[in-house]
Amino acid sequence: MRVQSIATSLQGGFGVISRLSGQEDSRLRMQTIIRLRWFGVGGQLVTVAFVYWLLGYDFPVGWCLALVSMSAWLNVYLRIAYPARHRLSRSFATALLAWDIFELAALLFLTGGLQNPFAFLLVAPVTVSAATLPARNTVLLGAIALASSVVLVGWHLPLPWTPEDPVSLPVLYKLGMLASIAAGMAFLALYAARLSKEARLMSEALAATEHVLAREQKLHALDGLAAAAAHELGTPLATIALVTKELERGSVQWPELSEDITLLRTQAERCRDILRKLTRSPTEQDPHHVSLPVTQLLQEAAGPYSSSQVRIRISAAPRDGAGSADRREPIGERRPGLIYGIGNIIENAVDFAGSAVDVAAVWDEREIEMTITDDGPGFAPDIIDTLGEPYVTTRGTGQRLGRSGKEASGLGLGFFIAKTLLERSGARVTLENRLPPEHGAIVRITWGRGSFDLPETRTGTAHWPEQRPHAAE
Repeated sequence: MRVQSIATSLQGGFGVISRLSGQEDSRLRMQTIIRLRWFGVGGQLVTVAFVYWLLGYDFPVGWCLALVSMSAWLNVYLRIAYPARHRLSRSFATALLAWDIFELAALLFLTGGLQNPFAFLLVAPVTVSAATLPARNTVLLGAIALASSVVLVGWHLPLPWTPEDPVSLPVLYKLGMLASIAAGMAFLALYAARLSKEARLMSEALAATEHVLAREQKLHALDGLAAAAAHELGTPLATIALVTKELERGSVQWPELSEDITLLRTQAERCRDILRKLTRSPTEQDPHHVSLPVTQLLQEAAGPYSSSQVRIRISAAPRDGAGSADRREPIGERRPGLIYGIGNIIENAVDFAGSAVDVAAVWDEREIEMTITDDGPGFAPDIIDTLGEPYVTTRGTGQRLGRSGKEASGLGLGFFIAKTLLERSGARVTLENRLPPEHGAIVRITWGRGSFDLPETRTGTAHWPEQRPHAAE
């Protein structure tokens, strides 16, 4: 099925990208960190010069300029030793950001500790780490920055000020600054990490989509080659068919070859039929197979997932109170995406069910509603509202599914693809849990009759006989 191949390709694309994202290189380019560090060096140099020469405040300016120059020379070395597009390893990026913390802490020690209004800049390297490095590296840098802040509470040189009116803020104020730095560090790190994760997921989703589109382009190219081959082979096959007909008329002279000539003619006609199918437009479908009653739709979707361990019970009937005109079973279009979407939800229900899965359909003049109910543990309350989005799943990576025996990808893409395909067909998908004392999950899929029924069924010209309500197991 074409949609299943697309879904498989999409999951494969995400799997490749997930493996690549586990490499040792960070997402921080050398050019980026050098620019950030030059910005920091420039800001520190301007601040030191402004306070010492323009404001006239006395402090160890020589030591401060030495620290700033060390950072500047480190930038020069990095620019010469590495190309601009070089991606830093995680350990190297962590070491550079740790140096930035130590250098800023040393400048603060020389200029008043946490009394210095620039003390809050200690959160900057931690924020950069949260956006580009794994959580453990960020936690390490956060611990270094926090430890430096604690040291600066009670150990530092005086704040640059006039000798006649020195500033000495109380310890409580310094502790408040420490708490402010800690809170700002935690908030900005979590915020940057969340934004970075969402941007990375969107980038990976785009890359996976491009992978699928490239595969689809190859399939379209094969379609073109098939159409060209069909066109080129049409004339030789027509000639073969004509010659075999002539031979068949004269086969009375060669009775021993009569059967072979007839077989040759029938096979040539079969080849012509095959080529006719290859050149048929995708919209030219068999009128009988293009339509599908609700019951057959459920049976076709559930068929591959029947097992001896879990019973799948299928039922279809008009809604209670429906008029006589509404009791005829709805007939929709045979859409591979629709069958795949329903089948994926049934497969999930079978994997989590204890003993049975109930698949039911009811309809009236306004809508058609399908419910897929299992007797498993149900949806976790903390993720039920976000299920159906990429990377939201109840299965861990590498987990074995109990019924199917497959290994779960843990990416949450199966239900995302199924829900997307169903919504494209005009359906509304909702999730809920069964009410106590019963347990299990319920997936409800609802269509308006206008988006589900074939046009001829809405005008009463469908060729399917009226279906009686029934249940099948």
